[in-house]
Amino acid sequence: MLQLKDIQKAIGVEEILNGVSFIIEEKEKVALVGVNGAGKTSVFRVITGEWQADEGAITKSAGIRIGYLPQLNDENSAAGATGDSNEGRTLYEVLDSVHEPLKKMEAELRELEGAMGELEGQKLSDALKRYDTLSVRFEESGGYETTSRLKGVLRGLGFAEWQWEQPFELLSGGQRTRAMLGKLLLERSDILLLDEPTNHLDIDSVAWLEEYLRGLSSAVLLISHDRYFMDKVVTKTIEIENKKSIVYNGNYSYFVNKKAADRVLAEKHFAEQQKVIKHHEEVIKTLRSYKTEAAIIRAKSREKLLAKIERVDAPTDDPDTMRLRLKPRINSGNDVLFVEDLAMGFGDLKLFENVSFELKKGDKTALIGANGIGKTTLLKLIVGEHQPLTGKIREGVNVRLGYYDQSYAFDAESEKKTIFQEMADTYPRLTQTEIRTTLAAFMFIGDDVFKPISALSGGERGRVQMSKIMLAGANFLVLDEPTNHLDIFSKEILEEALREFTGTTVYISHDRYFINNTATRVLELTASGLVAYEGNYDYYIEKKAALAAQGAADISEATTTTEASSKEDWLRKKEMESAARKKKARIERLEAEISKAEELISEYDAQLADDEIGRNAEAAQSFFNEKTALEEKLSRLYEEWEDISS
Repeated sequence: MLQLKDIQKAIGVEEILNGVSFIIEEKEKVALVGVNGAGKTSVFRVITGEWQADEGAITKSAGIRIGYLPQLNDENSAAGATGDSNEGRTLYEVLDSVHEPLKKMEAELRELEGAMGELEGQKLSDALKRYDTLSVRFEESGGYETTSRLKGVLRGLGFAEWQWEQPFELLSGGQRTRAMLGKLLLERSDILLLDEPTNHLDIDSVAWLEEYLRGLSSAVLLISHDRYFMDKVVTKTIEIENKKSIVYNGNYSYFVNKKAADRVLAEKHFAEQQKVIKHHEEVIKTLRSYKTEAAIIRAKSREKLLAKIERVDAPTDDPDTMRLRLKPRINSGNDVLFVEDLAMGFGDLKLFENVSFELKKGDKTALIGANGIGKTTLLKLIVGEHQPLTGKIREGVNVRLGYYDQSYAFDAESEKKTIFQEMADTYPRLTQTEIRTTLAAFMFIGDDVFKPISALSGGERGRVQMSKIMLAGANFLVLDEPTNHLDIFSKEILEEALREFTGTTVYISHDRYFINNTATRVLELTASGLVAYEGNYDYYIEKKAALAAQGAADISEATTTTEASSKEDWLRKKEMESAARKKKARIERLEAEISKAEELISEYDAQLADDEIGRNAEAAQSFFNEKTALEEKLSRLYEEWEDISS
């Protein structure tokens, strides 16, 4: 359907793309990935014709229809990026406008039906022929399904029925973006280009979109930071790296694993070739040192052989080596937070009630629930920004709380500073390297750190605030959507930091991949209480499906007053804790054995270097045999340590 071959594009003197090639086939679902600024959106602009490629070719099937959803934020969508033609229309009417050609077709069919009773002869024959042709085209175009599809898309994207008749211009920027996605899904394009389609969608809507796209007959090329979404939808992943494209025939997780394996292989090939080159160079140097004609001839022959070797490029530095460490200044007690019989609402609006749970030291807890149920409000209750209608919240001993919210607010003094100054003034004991490393993890590279706070976008402000939280030394982190505005690389750094964090974390996130990689428990907030699941997001989905299959129509009512974890969940958590303790103990024993073996090998080396033992062949052989056996044992210990530590 679509082929790009050796696409090159530059803006001024800056080269953006150089050697981008790939093919999109019928019904294929493809992800375009790469770090921020790699050129993913530039590829979309070249495909749509917004930009012309400097070199290369784009081939499209005849008559192909391409639908494009650009990445819209609240500001540009609210400012009219979705078009003036929607003014005066309701949400329902805006989406229904894609069916205008079908409505005209249907009107003509009705007109023909009325007229055929009055026609005779050739005119009747022509009308019947036209009617048959239109009927087939109307059915093939989904004319009989327009209303059901439209309502299904509206519901799937999270629009309640009362919102369908709202004036489109009164919708928020995020709602407009969702509406434009819905309109695009209804247009029946041959290829959909979707730039961050899951923005502004809650978890249920993203899950619906996954199923919708998988069943769609159109091909899809998408850009997304939602790794779980890509795993569910795509069958091919194209990475834009160093301005070039690399195609991986699998989903996002396949791409990550294959790229890592390819890198290991590339490092091995490079090291092996360097060894061969070094050997040739040493032989050439030795031959030339002999200064005989035969040796010179042999040296020149070697040089020709060396020149013919096709050099393997050294693998580029792996950005994943960047790590962020979260270190509490002091340790909290084992009991971190007690929440008992909490109820909250504003005026006549009741959000939730009967909320009770505890957090223990080391818990990594994800708080999920429908949009508007009060997740952010619950976090604000925990940090003391709101007071509950009823119930109690109590912190444990030595709890030091760090809170990240989505307001991105800075005081007047901070607004006058650069990002670096704000960080340095907040944490004067940190070195420039420590500050820059943390900022780099949140996508502030090079001169970006000298941007003034006052000039930052909402997303940039959020990333600065997240950087400050990471350096605060808190032992209890309360995070509201910490992965918003982060690229995949930054998310992975944050994930590793939270996994290794010895303190306690509770957070809200719509990023299911992030929840899977960091949470040890999921709390689902409902209007009537909390439901606890002792595992990650996949376990939550599995457990919820099992309960639904058993006829548990309302899971929340079964567990409305306390932690609500079943005996099975409790046992599972204890088993996980026991396994973790056993693993830690085994690692410590292995490290002790490794240390002892290394010391003994050093002693054997010293013995073998002793002249007296060297003159005693039998003693030397005995020491050598024992050392060899010990080295083999050490190798096995290393292998076991690597296996159990991974």
